[in-house]
Amino acid sequence: MTVYAYTRVSTARQASEGESLDVQQRQISGYALMHGLTVDETIIEEGVSGSVPVSDRPAGAVLFAKLKAGDVVIAAKLDRLFRSALDALQTVDDLKAKDVKLHLIDLGGDVAGNGISKLFMTIVAAFAEAERDRIRERISQVKADQRQRGRFLGGKRPFGYQITADGELVEDAAEQKTITKMRALRDDGLSLRAIAEALAEDGTTLSHVAVKKVLGRSGSGDAAPPKEPATSAGQPALGTRW
Repeated sequence: MTVYAYTRVSTARQASEGESLDVQQRQISGYALMHGLTVDETIIEEGVSGSVPVSDRPAGAVLFAKLKAGDVVIAAKLDRLFRSALDALQTVDDLKAKDVKLHLIDLGGDVAGNGISKLFMTIVAAFAEAERDRIRERISQVKADQRQRGRFLGGKRPFGYQITADGELVEDAAEQKTITKMRALRDDGLSLRAIAEALAEDGTTLSHVAVKKVLGRSGSGDAAPPKEPATSAGQPALGTRW
């Protein structure tokens, strides 16, 4: 079993001057002594914001790579390790799976293995769910704003448009002419496959599925072609294209 002390300061100034590091280390040493533990190694995270997931921090990544079953990690406060409920939830789950104990002094002890862990995980899970909802809302709002401003939201470039360096969609003159032709052919009663074949003759390769999508964006993709005059037998007149 190896006991690790984890300390973190969020600014370069705090790191260089040791501000709060000594306090954290004294708290951890005192806690370890009271619980019959001996700190084998102290991990110091210098000048890293708590908003960075602990496993993505330079020293945090090194620590998590070292951990083995039975090891113990001690931190003075929850916010030294986590600033995000999602990060806390995922990290504690990972540590439990590795059989590693995590002691947070300000929460009273081992949050990954003793009686307090159930309460801790319940609370953190609730905050994590709320955090997920906020993230989804922010993403939805950003996408809606970008859509209103005509910005590209990712995926395949829509036919008829080009993407500028700052992510805006601007009309492509040549492809817009092709779209105009597609509409005219559709209005003339051609099927989607026939339109695709006609475009291919002009050097534009689009599947009938792509033609349907393009016309759908222009408001005419699902419109059925005009009915051809029927013969007396109820069959389409000669020359009808399907």
